[in-house]
Amino acid sequence: MGSWDLPESAEIGGDTYEIRSDFRAVLDVLTVLGDPEITDAERGTVALTIFYPQFARMPRCCWEEAARYLTWFASGGDSPARKPSGKIVDWEQDFPIIVGPVNRILGFESRGYEHLHWWTFLAAYCEVGDCFFAQVVAIRRKRQRGERLEKHEQRFYRDNREIVDLRVRETDAEKAFFKEWMG
Repeated sequence: MGSWDLPESAEIGGDTYEIRSDFRAVLDVLTVLGDPEITDAERGTVALTIFYPQFARMPRCCWEEAARYLTWFASGGDSPARKPSGKIVDWEQDFPIIVGPVNRILGFESRGYEHLHWWTFLAAYCEVGDCFFAQVVAIRRKRQRGERLEKHEQRFYRDNREIVDLRVRETDAEKAFFKEWMG
C-alpha cells in the first residue's frame, strides 16, 4: 500500500486480512467499545469481529496486533498521543448533528454511498467548522472543565440540553436495581 492509498486490508501475523473500512463499520466499532452492557473482553471480540470479516479464522495470538491496527485505523492512521481527558463526543448520540456538516464538506450525502472510507469521513469531520455540532462540543468542553458559560452559551445550553448532555448508558443490572429501588 502506498502512502496515498486508503487501506482496505491489514497485515496481521504475516497474513493479510480484509477490513471493513466503511465509516458505518467503524462507527459500529466505536459504539460497541463504549457499551457498558458487555465486558471488556466481549467488547474487544465484538469490535474485532465487526472490523475484520475473517476474524473467526484469525489465530488468538494475533488478536492484540489486530486490536492495535484497529486503533491505528480508527484514529485515521495515526497513533493517539494520549488518552483524551474526558469524552466530549458520542458518535452514536451525535451522529445526527455530525452528518450534516460532514456532508456539507464532502459535497454529497455520505449515507447515500454504499461504501465511504472511514478516513474520508474522518477527514471531513476534522474540517467541521462553526456549526450546531461545534457549539455543542464547545459547551461540553467548557462544562467538563468547569469553565463559565457566556450568556449566549447558557441560552443555547438551556434550549438544547437534551442534545448537549451526553446520555449516561445504564447497564441492565443498574436498570433493575433502580427499578426495584424506586418500587
